[in-house]
Amino acid sequence: MKQDRILMAHGSGGLMSQQLIEEVFKKSWNNPYLDPMLDGALLDLPPGRVVMSTDSFVITPLFFPGGDIGKLSICGTVNDLLACGAHPLYMSTAMIIEEGLALSDLKKIAESMARTAEEAGVALVTGDTKVVEKGSADGVFINTTGIGVISSAVEYRPDRIKAGDKIIVSGNMGDHGLAILALREGLSFATPAQSDCTALFRTGRLLEKYGEDVRCMRDPTRGGLATVLNEIAGQADIGIMVREKEIPVSPVVQGACDMLGLDPLFMANEGKMVIFVSAQKAEEILAELKTLDEAEDAAIIGDVKAEPRGMVLIETELGAERILGILEGEHIPRIC
Repeated sequence: MKQDRILMAHGSGGLMSQQLIEEVFKKSWNNPYLDPMLDGALLDLPPGRVVMSTDSFVITPLFFPGGDIGKLSICGTVNDLLACGAHPLYMSTAMIIEEGLALSDLKKIAESMARTAEEAGVALVTGDTKVVEKGSADGVFINTTGIGVISSAVEYRPDRIKAGDKIIVSGNMGDHGLAILALREGLSFATPAQSDCTALFRTGRLLEKYGEDVRCMRDPTRGGLATVLNEIAGQADIGIMVREKEIPVSPVVQGACDMLGLDPLFMANEGKMVIFVSAQKAEEILAELKTLDEAEDAAIIGDVKAEPRGMVLIETELGAERILGILEGEHIPRIC
């Protein structure tokens, strides 16, 4: 390709479109499912229940400490499939590309997607590109759809949660949200803010063997931990009590939130899970999780209660109790 930036002609469906697909996407994503270049992918699925999840990514900026929009698009969908108890297998992607985007940036994004998908064990099997006029998008928007299979009879659902169950988070809260905010606002800290953007396939595999002792999982992305806990409390018709002193937050995130008047419990995460488990296996599961690099800061943060139904309470570090509500409004926009 002679051009160094995306032109409207790259979305025309003609020769330049073919060059873009061949030299950027197919070169990065080559695999037996994609290589025939059909209008759809012919897939082989193992026995089990099929799970499908879709998501769109509009983050700004496109590149950030710890990742980029390409890596984020793979991790986000892989983690959604894992939260359902599935083995992620295949993904499709659609890209809305803004005229004028540097071709070198698009190549970096495509290569990042390929690396992350390979690490997570998924294949990028089909896709689509569209080009829009300059000013109509913010560099590139990405949609991904993932397919996975649940190979066992275990189901991760809110209605399986019982009073007495324990709540585990797989690591520090708020890393992704602070990394994006710091980059946008030009904030610097003694310890640089780094996104936790990670595909949690190791966490998913580890938890499989615990069967019914893992009740439900959810990844606390937009709205953070507080929002996910409130969603699950409502869906499961349970009460939740968490302890502020047990919730892992890195010193850089806590310090920045104190300075900026933010709450890390509402900050986005892109490489963490909230896991509801039986009380009998909670300590064992926690100990195993902490052997993973991605979950070395995992902690048991609270308990499931019969009452008050549909509500989340938090015990503060001073010993008082208060309601931990759901996020209202936009905490940090365009975070994923």
